[in-house]
Amino acid sequence: MTDTRKQETTERTQDQAAHRGCGRWRAHAVTALLTVTVVLALPTKAHASIFGVFDEIFDTIQDDMGSSLKSINEMTQEMQQLRQEVVWPLAVVNQARGFVSNSITSYRGYMTQVFHFSSPSATLTNPQQLETILQSRSSAQTSALQTSFTTNYGSIPQVNNASPQDRIMMDIDDALGQESLKTTLIADQGQDMILQTADQMENQLAVSTPGSNPYLTAQAQVANLRCQAFMQKMLAAELRQEAGRIAHDNARVKRRAAAAGNLNQLISGALNNR
Repeated sequence: MTDTRKQETTERTQDQAAHRGCGRWRAHAVTALLTVTVVLALPTKAHASIFGVFDEIFDTIQDDMGSSLKSINEMTQEMQQLRQEVVWPLAVVNQARGFVSNSITSYRGYMTQVFHFSSPSATLTNPQQLETILQSRSSAQTSALQTSFTTNYGSIPQVNNASPQDRIMMDIDDALGQESLKTTLIADQGQDMILQTADQMENQLAVSTPGSNPYLTAQAQVANLRCQAFMQKMLAAELRQEAGRIAHDNARVKRRAAAAGNLNQLISGALNNR
């Protein structure tokens, strides 16, 4: 019994010591919290200087910079109003856009029909095939054009069926004719590209903004140069064809002159043999 009582007394003493320790820690924590609160609440010189800096920054933003930004916004609005009412009147700009849109709606379809108009006239099978190839507007048909050309205009005679000079002239004439026809296919395809570029420029013009005129003008100049290049190519093909025709006619004159000279020699020889 004595041991039991001693054990209970010891446990009570330990519990009381633990409660006393917790109470002391709580008292210290409360005291520290109150101290921090009082220190923060006191307006020290350091705190006053920090808040003063922020106040000066806010005053500068609101007063000095704020007035400057206000002036800049007012000038921007005035410049925008000047552009919309005097330099580029918005009503006039919309009127020009409407004119371009109406022109596209009214004439583009008819102009497309004119540029792509075809009137097949051949009645036989082989000429119809050649005509279809010529109106295909595709450079991919050049090989088919060469085959159809030979089918319709014939091939060069064999060696024993024509003189060498005649065979040479036939070959040159066929080559010049095929070259010109192939050039027309390439030119038609190039024309379609130019027309597509023109349509794109019209679409851009219908929604263009003031100040974009130099860019549209530069794009139009580039398209014009491309069109001029195609025209020069067609003109070169026409000149080659004309030069070939002149050379062919001159070759015939040369042959007649040579034949006349041979005939004179034969007549002179026959007379001298008498």
